[in-house]
Amino acid sequence: MAILREVSSQPNLCGERDVFERLFGIRAQGSTPRTEILAGIATFLASMYIIVVNPAVLSDAGVPFSSALTATVLVSFFGSVMMGFYAKNPILVAPGMGINALFAYTMVLGAGMEWQTALGCVFWAGVIFALLAAFNARQLVIDAIPAQLRYAIACGIGLFITTIGLVNAQFIVPNPVTVVGMASLDPVLVTFLIGFAVTAWLVVRNVPGALILGIVFTTLASVPIGRWWGDGSRYFPEELATPTLVNFNGVFSMPDLSGLMALDLWGSLSVAYWPFIFVLLFTTFFDALSTFMGVSEAGNLKDADGNPRNIRRSMIVDASAALISGPLGTSPANAYVESAAGISQGGRTGLVAVVVAVLFLPFLFLSPLLSLVPAIATAPALILVGVFMMDPIRKIHWHQFDDAIPAFVAMVLIPFTYSITHGIAFGFLAFVVVKLAVGKTQEIKPTMWVLFALSLLLLFEG
Repeated sequence: MAILREVSSQPNLCGERDVFERLFGIRAQGSTPRTEILAGIATFLASMYIIVVNPAVLSDAGVPFSSALTATVLVSFFGSVMMGFYAKNPILVAPGMGINALFAYTMVLGAGMEWQTALGCVFWAGVIFALLAAFNARQLVIDAIPAQLRYAIACGIGLFITTIGLVNAQFIVPNPVTVVGMASLDPVLVTFLIGFAVTAWLVVRNVPGALILGIVFTTLASVPIGRWWGDGSRYFPEELATPTLVNFNGVFSMPDLSGLMALDLWGSLSVAYWPFIFVLLFTTFFDALSTFMGVSEAGNLKDADGNPRNIRRSMIVDASAALISGPLGTSPANAYVESAAGISQGGRTGLVAVVVAVLFLPFLFLSPLLSLVPAIATAPALILVGVFMMDPIRKIHWHQFDDAIPAFVAMVLIPFTYSITHGIAFGFLAFVVVKLAVGKTQEIKPTMWVLFALSLLLLFEG
């Protein structure tokens, strides 16, 4: 009784725990607030590059860099807050890589569209996405995708994240003879390899916050580059190149709201732009769905039916974030595969997403500080996340080739095409073709025929 009186006499401590439990159900998920916060930090560190990289891509299309940066932060904040509080999932939502390239290089530079009109296309694609999410279309899609493809998508996303890490570290570089190859060892790559070794050691030793500690270690180890040895200039855009990898470029910068509501709503409804709206819709929908399936499979964040946890709410959040992206001035938002960095650190609840959102928001004013963490510091964490996400590979029926071939196609083409959407589209096509070839048409559900047709349309549009 004395112990109970002592605990009840500490209202602040008990109250804080009760608030977390009511909002996120942390104990019910077998986690702790400390674990969730560390997981949020890990996800943020693995994905914060988007704050600078997304504006850099969009600026090629004429979107002012500073306004695109402001929009990136705002969309990431609002999307992740909604994901945390409404969908209760530990998943970051931010402007998607890949789809921003579609926006800039295909729609604006390739098709000659004004960037304001392209933002309008983003908005209308978001409207349709929101309707699909609200009317349960995602359940039809989930039910149509066989378990073997789900396992393959999870592994493919893991390989994709690893590829991102290796490319960010410039360990893998273009090669005119072999297409790709390993870069020559220099002080920068040696530092990256040391950082990877230390991070892997921390993971093997089950040190709490291993990925965060690895990022911090590699950042500190990168300080001498460009100062005492090595040259890191190739890790920056040409106009921003500097031999030092870790740079202090000031602290404050004011947000730029000039891109707010700059979209051309009615001009973007021209029939000529409908194919672009479709491609944006297909890409955002399937990037979101496949990310939820892959991350949930790898992190065992599934409901009683084996589906991704809170998938309906998660898709509504993703659709809402895509919907507000155009009005705020950026390409569509998506659930981020880098969320697996936090999930691999034990993150299980929406508190992770809320922590990530809170960490994004100050960079409306503090974006110069991002130059303190170089790409080679986050690369080891991304590579190891790929390891964590490969567990479902053992569930694939490798000796049953009508299952193994479509699974293999999806798994390898996600990283090889550098696109989740194109990887799963080819996986859908391979599944239908192989099942038809062996006479197992009963395994092809009606919705899969629709996905087959949409995949063909997407690839021909691309």
